[in-house]
Amino acid sequence: MAEATVTRIESGAHKVSRRVVVNAPAAEIFSLIANPHRHPEIDGSGTVRDTPVKGPDALSLGARFSVGMKQYGVPYKITSTVTDFQDGRVVEWQHPMGHRWRWELNETSPTATEVTETFDYSTIKVPKIIEILGYDKKNGEGIEGTLRALAARFA
Repeated sequence: MAEATVTRIESGAHKVSRRVVVNAPAAEIFSLIANPHRHPEIDGSGTVRDTPVKGPDALSLGARFSVGMKQYGVPYKITSTVTDFQDGRVVEWQHPMGHRWRWELNETSPTATEVTETFDYSTIKVPKIIEILGYDKKNGEGIEGTLRALAARFA
């Protein structure tokens, strides 16, 4: 089976976006993305640990959840807050440092959905620091891996 094609999307300054078409209805995809307990199933960055997640099974506006993470061999926990939520279409959460992760779903047919994931660091005090540290590129690669894993899950 061929690997899904992930496309770079121009989404503005200090944002990294990628898109993939997933062979599934938006509702099925959204139920996976909007459940933080299931994020390790599709993580393509290698940073989300498969440890107990604290928070609701289904996100909603203002909901908070904590996920175990690991970078450079160092484990840590991050608590995020949902900042935008449109059931079946959009879910976005903000990390304590101010950057946001956004998922947008656009069902193009009953069996296909365009899924766009965005790392938005325009909301932090000094966005240039993300670029100096290379996290814009690193997170772009992680998004690509995540979207490929998502598409493969429904292939």
